[in-house]
Amino acid sequence: MSSEVRIKMSFHNQEVIVKMDDHPTSRDFINQLPLTLTFEDYAGTEKISMLTRRLNTESAPSGFDPAAGDFTYYSPWGNLALFYRDFGYSSGLIKLGHIESGREKLADLNGEVTLQRVETGGGESE
Repeated sequence: MSSEVRIKMSFHNQEVIVKMDDHPTSRDFINQLPLTLTFEDYAGTEKISMLTRRLNTESAPSGFDPAAGDFTYYSPWGNLALFYRDFGYSSGLIKLGHIESGREKLADLNGEVTLQRVETGGGESE
């Protein structure tokens, strides 16, 4: 397996780091970075943002039971969802990763957010 991928979500001089899962949907998302998206609160449970194009959902599970800190893609609507509260099983929800640091900052995550891949100096040479 390749090295672990992390993304940084920057907003209002704060940041959240997400450790990404390794599967076709998450890789498709990572390949779109960097992005600046507008996030808003949804249902008092998650922060959501629409993507400009749908992600590859080939071989994705039929649904997911999200917990606080999960970074997901909701395929029926084509949006990202970052959960700050646990939620029940949702058909069409695909886990992309999980917050590694900054989960306590999610209450402030509204408006423009810049998402970019975190480059790690893993000492790899090619």
